[in-house]
Amino acid sequence: MGEVINVERDGKPCYDIMFEENFSKLSKAVEELGFKGRRIAIITDSNVGPLYSKAVEKELKKVGSQVFSYEIEAGEEHKNLDTVGGIYGFLISKHFDRHDLLIALGGGVVGDITGFAASSYLRGIAFIQIPTTLLAQTDSSVGGKTGVDYEGYKNMVGAFYMPRLVYMNIAVLDTLSERQFASGFAEVMKHGLIKDQEFYFWLIENMYEIGERDHKVLSQMVKKSCEIKRDVVQRDPTEKGERALLNFGHTIGHAIEKARNFELFHGECVALGSIAAAYISMKKGLIETGTCYEIRDMFVPFNLPISVENVDPDEIVKLVKSDKKMDNNQVKFILLHDIGDAFIDTTVTDDEIKEAVKEILYFENGD
Repeated sequence: MGEVINVERDGKPCYDIMFEENFSKLSKAVEELGFKGRRIAIITDSNVGPLYSKAVEKELKKVGSQVFSYEIEAGEEHKNLDTVGGIYGFLISKHFDRHDLLIALGGGVVGDITGFAASSYLRGIAFIQIPTTLLAQTDSSVGGKTGVDYEGYKNMVGAFYMPRLVYMNIAVLDTLSERQFASGFAEVMKHGLIKDQEFYFWLIENMYEIGERDHKVLSQMVKKSCEIKRDVVQRDPTEKGERALLNFGHTIGHAIEKARNFELFHGECVALGSIAAAYISMKKGLIETGTCYEIRDMFVPFNLPISVENVDPDEIVKLVKSDKKMDNNQVKFILLHDIGDAFIDTTVTDDEIKEAVKEILYFENGD
């Protein structure tokens, strides 16, 4: 532990990602960023707050003039403008100015909401990400995407706004439920599928240690996943091109998420969307049949679904076409030339989407 990787923007250092096994170095890191004597607000949720707010608050009191905690309700259904408005009201009531600091302590929902609030409060206030889920540590906390859902549409309102620091405490992964942990792993697998075949096979070779949450292996996994995303984001910070590759599995995944009223976890939907994207890649003759079904089957030992119930292929097509990733009325799909070699494709038809969805629909007896 104790490793640090840097994220650059326009060729210049932008922020560090720290990998630790506790919160003991947080106060020093905050001081080095220039926030000694400033007000600090910890934004967390009703799941994470009871677990980690006190420990983080204790560290931050070593450096901040005043440290406050603001707790939002946990869950994707609270990732909306009303919740952001509540944060604004809290910051105003505590007299926060643009030289103060917000801390996003939680999973992807907390990180996205806090980042968006930070980007827009007084036209911009600094924030730090302290991700507490595997999904947030390996994906949503890195890269500066912030936002909220609007009327059920994922991340429809948001901004690109970089954190000042991402502080990873690998030990917090011990408190995740099996389902939460598996959900986060879908994003890890995605990084291997789009950019790094060697990493993909390393994940399979280390599946038992990952399942047992061995801290040394988890630290390697999270760090490598962050490096893959870091490298993509540095080359394309505002998704003009290559960064779209990070949406592998998300086009159909987001549609399934909405169609099932967010009953499924984000990573579960990404896994399903990844299988669908691999299937489309196979049907277009881009990858071998064996590769397609190997990708599907490799989600199983990591406790991720490979089929879904109660989804209408026609509805999925409609939802895909209302996604914010549409470009001039074209659906931007991320497909595979091979494991570790993804590309952007705008030729996927409605029928191909429907066929891919039918491929992942659950039928009794596998029929």
